[in-house]
Amino acid sequence: MPANRNTMKKLTRLSIHPALLLASLLLLGGCETVIDANLDEGPAQLSVDGFITDQPGPQTIRLTQTTSYFNNGTPPAATSATVTLTDNVGNTFSFTDSDNDGYYVWQPPTPSATLGQIGRTYQLSIRYQNDEYRATSTINRVPVVDSIIFREEKLNPLSDETGYQAEFFARDLPGQTDYYRVRYFRNGELQNRPGNIITLENASFQGSADTDGLVFIRPFRQSINPENFYDMGDSVTVEIQSITPDAFSFFQSVSGQITNGGLFATPATNVPTNVVNTTPNGRPATGYFITSAVRSKTVRVGSETIRE
Repeated sequence: MPANRNTMKKLTRLSIHPALLLASLLLLGGCETVIDANLDEGPAQLSVDGFITDQPGPQTIRLTQTTSYFNNGTPPAATSATVTLTDNVGNTFSFTDSDNDGYYVWQPPTPSATLGQIGRTYQLSIRYQNDEYRATSTINRVPVVDSIIFREEKLNPLSDETGYQAEFFARDLPGQTDYYRVRYFRNGELQNRPGNIITLENASFQGSADTDGLVFIRPFRQSINPENFYDMGDSVTVEIQSITPDAFSFFQSVSGQITNGGLFATPATNVPTNVVNTTPNGRPATGYFITSAVRSKTVRVGSETIRE
């Protein structure tokens, strides 16, 4: 039965001409405005990337200069600085930039010699462009990585494709509050996504129940898995670093900044630094100086490390 006249009028009012629809889409798509922000550039500041361990071999402190906010290039090296490290028992270590690239290196007298010692406190001194900078850090104790195991898992419940997920085991040292950072490597390559900043207070999260002396809780034991499953024969290295409470806060701030995005993102801010300019009215510095004891373990995905 044909539609009556009133029904046809309603359908006509509801229809949209294709040309009008296309124009509307083009109009909505063109509502993007590019704004060129002109930001004032302040004077360049010294940026310190210092990480000293108790492992044998050379130790390196990198010095660069800060650049403008929108500069995505490699920061310029801070050269011609005088860099020394002094411990609390009177030893002094000199760092030299032989390649003039901002990497200041201490060379051990023998291949097995170590600079860092657990329990000692180290003061970094930097003289750069008439400014004097200081930073202090202590090497705390660190537990060993007991073992690393793998379990075969499906990519998803409906898939026949499988891979291997890793889990490591370590126990917090009892008797005091300790802070650790965990890093892991796949086939020798550091896994360095924003979510790979893994830090613990004792064996768990900061402020959780008392876990002094306990085995690291499961979320941290299983935090060593990349986006893709491990394959048979892959090499996996887990590294535990001891860090100070202020270094723990530094890593927490860094993690918050690099994962700060989305609808509810907050304005970016500088993370704290422990590098202080002792020169009156001197320019402040950025970066951080950290000392750490390091323990690691490397295994391969194979029959001897796979568990049901």
